[in-house]
Amino acid sequence: MRRLPAEWEPQSGVMLTWPHAETDWADQLHRIERVYAQLAALIGRLEPVLNVCRGPAHAERVRALIKGAGANPSAQRFGIAPSNDTWARDHGPIGVWGEHGRPLLLDFRFNGWGGKHPADRDDRISRTLSEGQAFGATPLEAIDLVLEGGAIETDGRGTLLAVTRTLVDPRRNPGWSTEAIERALAKHLGIRHYLWLEHGALSGDDTDGHIDTLVRFCRPETLCYVRCQDPMDADFTELRAMEQELQAFRDPQGHPYRLIPLPTPSPALDENGARLPASYANFLVINGAVLVPTYDDRADDAALATLGGLFPDRAILPVDCRRLIRQGGSLHCMSMQLMQDALPRAPIRDPHVSASAV
Repeated sequence: MRRLPAEWEPQSGVMLTWPHAETDWADQLHRIERVYAQLAALIGRLEPVLNVCRGPAHAERVRALIKGAGANPSAQRFGIAPSNDTWARDHGPIGVWGEHGRPLLLDFRFNGWGGKHPADRDDRISRTLSEGQAFGATPLEAIDLVLEGGAIETDGRGTLLAVTRTLVDPRRNPGWSTEAIERALAKHLGIRHYLWLEHGALSGDDTDGHIDTLVRFCRPETLCYVRCQDPMDADFTELRAMEQELQAFRDPQGHPYRLIPLPTPSPALDENGARLPASYANFLVINGAVLVPTYDDRADDAALATLGGLFPDRAILPVDCRRLIRQGGSLHCMSMQLMQDALPRAPIRDPHVSASAV
């Protein structure tokens, strides 16, 4: 029986797909490269970083940028794969424990969130990296189902949480019923308990409601979620309906979940005045730390304190995501953790890590 691990379990690294001149970051490339370099350096203090670059020349540029950010070079690895964009959460491999307790990476299909954006190169990234030995001897299995990593959340014990429309979607998986998708998830991910949300959305989100912007497992019995308390906010109705659904959910033993609300930052707007999907739920758990997106907002401190209480044994590291959110994603969206033993070498640990900000 396969098992999809929770994000807080030991990892062998984090994958970042770097921006370049043919991505949507082209008009702000130098600024966003600095964000990626600082993040790679920060993660590299605790575990390896697999930096995915479009080609050898790009890899040399990225290497220099990361070095300039003060990174530990022994923690930085490089893989070559052409890319359309940078959202590693949705085109990166998803790791499971397979037969005999061995790691297995799954390469689900990616079609640009239901055909909204070009994705032909991104759809091949995991396969290209595997062929280039970026994952060492860890096998990669292709799955003929569109599934984005940001669309699913797990407790590591066979429970899956998702917004229905991000998987049961004729633009992603035409002809697939909820029951057929559940059978596929049981087979490939070892899922036995399903929590399907029908509500939950953030203004400006073009993923149709990725769960990693809305609700996250912090422990098998605990969910943190985005709560909006302003009835005049455009997202209030959907988030309130989502909260009511969460209150009705039960774990496999029939118990209600412990629900911990996260604050909502003030509306973040792009240069045209359109709202961006800023969310504190888009945090990234790595070995020994939780990286938390911040937005120079008065709610930042409350979000950091809440997550600190939920992960008391990990450093809480704020990461300024104001630049990232300009393209509609944040910290979790841009990264993909790689499960234990998925990379050739063991994680790097730094006992001197502190809660310094990027």
